Amino acid sequence: MEFYSCVGVWNAMKKAFIFLFMTILIDKTSGRFDYEYVTCGSTLKLKNNYHGVRLHSHDVKYGSGSGQQSVTAVDSTDDNNSYWQIRAKTGTECTRGNPIKCGQTVRLLHVTTRRNLHSHHFQSPLSRNLEVSAFGEEGEGDEGDHWVVTCSGKYWSRNEKIRIKNVVTENYLHVAGDTFGRPIHGQREVSGYPSPSEMNYWQAAEGIFIKPSDPPQGVKDPHDEL
Repeated sequence: MEFYSCVGVWNAMKKAFIFLFMTILIDKTSGRFDYEYVTCGSTLKLKNNYHGVRLHSHDVKYGSGSGQQSVTAVDSTDDNNSYWQIRAKTGTECTRGNPIKCGQTVRLLHVTTRRNLHSHHFQSPLSRNLEVSAFGEEGEGDEGDHWVVTCSGKYWSRNEKIRIKNVVTENYLHVAGDTFGRPIHGQREVSGYPSPSEMNYWQAAEGIFIKPSDPPQGVKDPHDEL
């Protein structure tokens, strides 16, 4: 499968800065964050439970289908291209630090390239499911950037495995296990799949989780017992 890369010096410098910035913040918050939920504005990695890989993107475009920026999954736990920021859907706002509700529609912004996790009805190159890409400029794209968080409780728990369903295609974010060759050898294809499967469970992994100033109604603040 042919891919085309257009990474310039500026992008390389920007990635290096973001990696340093994220590393510093993660080190500062390590071991001291005791809030259970994923919150608006948080920046995190998403781990696919079945394969143990993390959702990833980079400035490498698909050589077929939409030609948009490719989205893959990688084994590495410390890759700086695997950070995604939780944002409100287009035209709405969510308060930084508020927990994401089960059933809530969100956007997932790729921190390095500033494009949104996206899907549409193009065919994915390996599994022939639906293509998942990164789309838009500076976080502004279209309806294909909207994803529903599917979980069992009231809020998205960091400890819970969840599914993420695209609003336009109604397909789930999925890793079938197919791997690419050069230039992204060993990275796994991420696609949209029409039904729930063990291969489309995800869980919050490493990241910076913004804690709300006040606990949401009905949720006990873990510090109440202190």
